Amino acid sequence: MDQFMTDEQRMVRDTARRLSEDVIAPAAARIDRQDAFPRDIYMALAELGLFGVALPEEAGGAGLNAQTACLVMEEIARGSGAVGNAFAIPVEAVLFLNHHGSEQHKALIPGLLDGSVISATAVTEPDCGSDVAAMTTTARRDGDDYVISGSKAWVTFGQIADVVIVFAKTDPAAGAKGISCILVETDRDGVYRGKSEELLGMHGLAECVITFDSVRVPAGNLIGPEGGAFKMAMENFNFSRLMMSSMALGMAQAGMEDAIAYAHDRKQFGKPIFEHQAIQFMIADMAKDIAAARLLIQHAARLYDAGQPIALEAAQAKLFTTDMAQVHISNALQIHGGNGYSQEYRVERLFRDVRLSQIYEGTNQIQRMIIARQVGKKYA
Repeated sequence: MDQFMTDEQRMVRDTARRLSEDVIAPAAARIDRQDAFPRDIYMALAELGLFGVALPEEAGGAGLNAQTACLVMEEIARGSGAVGNAFAIPVEAVLFLNHHGSEQHKALIPGLLDGSVISATAVTEPDCGSDVAAMTTTARRDGDDYVISGSKAWVTFGQIADVVIVFAKTDPAAGAKGISCILVETDRDGVYRGKSEELLGMHGLAECVITFDSVRVPAGNLIGPEGGAFKMAMENFNFSRLMMSSMALGMAQAGMEDAIAYAHDRKQFGKPIFEHQAIQFMIADMAKDIAAARLLIQHAARLYDAGQPIALEAAQAKLFTTDMAQVHISNALQIHGGNGYSQEYRVERLFRDVRLSQIYEGTNQIQRMIIARQVGKKYA
């Protein structure tokens, strides 16, 4: 796709690729084994200005776009899916605050860009996943403050975040229309962080449950209009689904590269296993589907950059890319045979890391519902 990129896009993509190959990929096994937040790598991403890749220049960013953010994500996740996941958090946060926040909120953006401030977003609850409107965390207005009570689960960076963007109900009787978004500093009284979750993959993300026990914050911490957060969240999901699709794509690309290299080196029945048709067919399907996924993602990103609605296209990209990545990384492991089951080989970690991509930012069952509804409206 190089011929369709601008010189600036190509330069940023190549910068991310060098960092991924020289720094991120060599550290990926350590991050997975130690399950500790890789602050050094996080800061390296910040120092290169990558957190602001899609943020307008007037807001302190690089002034590029979603297409470029997707290209960068693919390169980073090719080195480590977990680092790709970490990259997405500040990229999405600065866009969200710039679009919806007040000047008070936007004052956080420089710190988010340079890595000195770490943010997290808290939407999911222990008993509320895809059904966002069913959340029970509340934010009760009390004079000039909001008082927040409830628990949020699976908060990426929850253990280390300086600020959390919390979605809570300011009007519990209003359902989705009663959800608001409030910035909470984690040093406030009543903010309690649980232990880091022990996950199958995606290690090093300091994920945990955060409980808000009557946490009092100024009313000025409200982001956007009261009761308007559900719409804000759904709009944000469109961009985040492109990022997660690109993350899965990068891992699938890594899996294919490893499978091809291994198939040329490994000999069975007197010849490299790459020369066996069964292996060639598996690799051909990988190449086909990876190319298709890349086109789906870039098409949706172009529409997003043009200001067009992309609920359908983002759901299609997320569904197709994450499903195909799961299948083909599994096939890459199969090509490695018994060695693929060993932690000595990257494909074992890819197999564990990529599984999450089918679950978060809306499960793939939810993506199918979105696609069906959008297509139903179009052709009704």
